[in-house]
Amino acid sequence: MIVDIPATTTAEVGKKLVEVREAGGAVTIGRVLTLIVASRDARKAERAIDAANEASREHPCRVIVLIHGDRSAESSLDAQIRVGGDAGASEVVVLRLNGELADHEHSVVIPFLLPDTPIVAWWPDEAPTVPAKDPLGRLAIRRITDATNSSDTKAAIKGRLSSYTEGDTDLSWSRITYWRGLLATALDQAPFEPVTSATVSGLAEEPALDILAGWLAAKLDVPVYRRAGELKVELNRENSSISLTRPQTGKTATLRRTGQPDAQVALARRNTRECLAEELRRLDTDEIYELALHGLSKVSYE
Repeated sequence: MIVDIPATTTAEVGKKLVEVREAGGAVTIGRVLTLIVASRDARKAERAIDAANEASREHPCRVIVLIHGDRSAESSLDAQIRVGGDAGASEVVVLRLNGELADHEHSVVIPFLLPDTPIVAWWPDEAPTVPAKDPLGRLAIRRITDATNSSDTKAAIKGRLSSYTEGDTDLSWSRITYWRGLLATALDQAPFEPVTSATVSGLAEEPALDILAGWLAAKLDVPVYRRAGELKVELNRENSSISLTRPQTGKTATLRRTGQPDAQVALARRNTRECLAEELRRLDTDEIYELALHGLSKVSYE
């Protein structure tokens, strides 16, 4: 069910939300968190809502979507409520802020926060310079950004360290979860020689590969090189090597280890819904993510 409420107030939206919930039999019992989605673009916001709806099947929540409308118009609020099949396992409140109201997102969102539940803020495209100091970020215990959708992906992921605060994370980090798992498993197998260098190659504008290189630099404390080219990670030892290669648009990767037969492993690119669901599983500090950000400064770009 979708209910549009143009030119309204937060009080009226709150009343309508109760009416819709009672009429449709939807309840807030079982909602485990409030997810605030802050997007400047209505089209991008729809993709974010789709991802949040899918993630909500694992993490039932209230999703509050903030969209900046016409900044030249008078201050006004247009709202939309989605429940039932149009909201996954969540209830979605879309708030379009027109005029100067767009400068007061945190004030508009407060009446819709679920009591006694964690608050997570997600910027699916451009994020504040310091998320933890943003008015919305101050409300949240967990702040999720996505350097992949930034206008300058490399600058975005490199800038995450200077703005880092406990509770921050980026979806480019969760996009490489399976890569990290496969590489860590391969390193735990014989021969147990130390790695002497590593190379991460792929699209130059892919921040997930940058932070993968940072993770390797921090974990292995060896020279790590980041190059453009085929999608590949290579770990070099004195007498052997390990490589993990996948076509840019493929779903299967090849794991090669010196002296052993090649192995084919499932390794499709993770979509936003999967990454968001992973980040919502943990609301504590991700120390390994912070470590990988520190490792970025040790990576050599070629």
